[in-house]
Amino acid sequence: MDVAAALYLHEANLDPRDPFWPERDRIFWSAGHKAPILYVSLGMAGFFNVEEMVTLRKLYSPFQGHPHWLKLKGVESSSGSLGQGLSVSVGDALAARLDNKNYRVYCLMGDGEQQEGQIWEAAMEACHYRLDNLCGIIDKNRLQIDGCTDDVMCIDPLAEKYRAFGWDVIEIDGHNMEEILGAFKEAKETKGKPSLIIAHTTKGKGVDFMEDVCGWHGKAPTIEQMKDGLKQLGLDTKLPVEKLLQKATAYQEKITRELEAKQPKFSRDYFWNAQEDMKVELVPTRMGFGNALAEHGDDPRVVCLGADISDSITISQFYKEHPQRTERWLSMGIAEQSGTCVAAGLAKEGKLPVFGTYGVFASGRNLDQLRTTVCYGNFNVMIAGAHGGVSVGPDGATHQALEELFQMCGLPNMNVEVPCDAVETHRATEYLLFNVVGPKYIRFAREATPVVTNDSTPYKWGEANVIRLRRAQEKFIDAFEHCLASQYKNEDEDISIVACGPSVPEAMRAAWILKTEYNLETRVLNVHTVKPLDEKAIARAARDCGVVITAEEHQIGGLGNLAAAAIGRSAEVCGTPVIMGMIGVQDRFGESGSPWELVKEFEVSAEHIAAKAKSLHELKSSKG
Repeated sequence: MDVAAALYLHEANLDPRDPFWPERDRIFWSAGHKAPILYVSLGMAGFFNVEEMVTLRKLYSPFQGHPHWLKLKGVESSSGSLGQGLSVSVGDALAARLDNKNYRVYCLMGDGEQQEGQIWEAAMEACHYRLDNLCGIIDKNRLQIDGCTDDVMCIDPLAEKYRAFGWDVIEIDGHNMEEILGAFKEAKETKGKPSLIIAHTTKGKGVDFMEDVCGWHGKAPTIEQMKDGLKQLGLDTKLPVEKLLQKATAYQEKITRELEAKQPKFSRDYFWNAQEDMKVELVPTRMGFGNALAEHGDDPRVVCLGADISDSITISQFYKEHPQRTERWLSMGIAEQSGTCVAAGLAKEGKLPVFGTYGVFASGRNLDQLRTTVCYGNFNVMIAGAHGGVSVGPDGATHQALEELFQMCGLPNMNVEVPCDAVETHRATEYLLFNVVGPKYIRFAREATPVVTNDSTPYKWGEANVIRLRRAQEKFIDAFEHCLASQYKNEDEDISIVACGPSVPEAMRAAWILKTEYNLETRVLNVHTVKPLDEKAIARAARDCGVVITAEEHQIGGLGNLAAAAIGRSAEVCGTPVIMGMIGVQDRFGESGSPWELVKEFEVSAEHIAAKAKSLHELKSSKG
């Protein structure tokens, strides 16, 4: 915070009245998770009323969980995926040289971020092109999500590494304003090479329950903790706390009204646990993954690889209560590409490696490594794509995995599983780990979602389940009957909904809405195995029902296109009129907001499924 204050209020040449003034200095936040510091700095520099920050990480707010330059003036580039900002800064510094501009380029990075290989590619480039108009800044607070940086993946000797790459390195106390300003002056005077300021800082400095403590990454304090922290910092009498809280509440009430006004309407509220009956238990699907690893981790072949969000995605349950397994727990740091190939090396020698991180990074950051090393080599590597869909909520677009099925299902040899709840995730993890030999990807969510299966529910890898609503019950789970698709006998339903992952419970709830409101019968297909796909079950549903809707918490077409192809090439369906619709995210990036708000905003809720189903059924009926 001290470095940012010095940069925005003293050092950088900026004009808040003209945020894109061509002669301004450029400041890139490669460490996008430090967004609140960026926003406060811009507000205090006059780019906007700093009180507007009370909408931080809320739906429709310009203050996204990670910065988005198209939403907020003063932000130079969108960021959130670590390790990329220094490359962008190199490009901008080169543009300044090509255009004969005198502006300076600053890039703020985290110390854990130095574990990303792209950082060092950019470091070489900056030296190669002698970019003395570029100043990197590293916040060296020694902490990251999984613990101390030295323990997760040591980055030292950091100063010596950058000097070896040809940078001028200045080390300072990041809380000493005199040293901070002096470092900026020295960097500006350095010629012929880029400069790096390593600011040694203490995370949470000045607040006793936060200072130098792991666990506060992306975590908001309670109201009581906030007031205590402000008092310790001497700010409790300087900030209009109650006014700001009221402003935040008013904003939340406003967006809730706007969001609810856009939702399809029915005779009553069918949302989860809104009725006296049809109650559900909500459990994060990620818990099933972690519990399976804890249960089966004694197998000496199993090796788990963490990528700095190990507790959040529950992969750390592999060893947390089993210290004898720690030698088979490998912390890879923030290094998805290398971690993927390390897993391939382990698999080559007969190990059963499990590598997990956010789905966006587990399927995108390392896509070439998955394609060329893991899949081409047909290595027995299990990839856990955690926090799939919009369930990561307030973190925003950069961390919401909405494209993985396009990427993973397109890879030869890759197997893809998208279980519907925590119980099915547990069973799928077990099966993938020990029974599917080859590349495999499992996608699961962060947010607590309805439990709709149990241990007696049929589960067969590669085969869909048919789910039928029988009658409303006290418990939602008891209202449905599950059957393997190969054993199901046609009941001449009106509509079929083909779904995977958390969209399966939503499809089941849509079936309840359709039956109660319109007396329409629905066949729900739980396609937990997306690759290899149960094409026969989908084709039969199309033939029997004539109306098919796909539902996915993913960009439209991840599952939908595969289902449409299955129907289109089926001889069984040939000659049968079929109307098809798709529910999913409609070709847009994610947004900050609470997970259930985003389910509604992106129109992937049961209400949207039911409304689409009703309209398609009416269309089919009108055509005779």
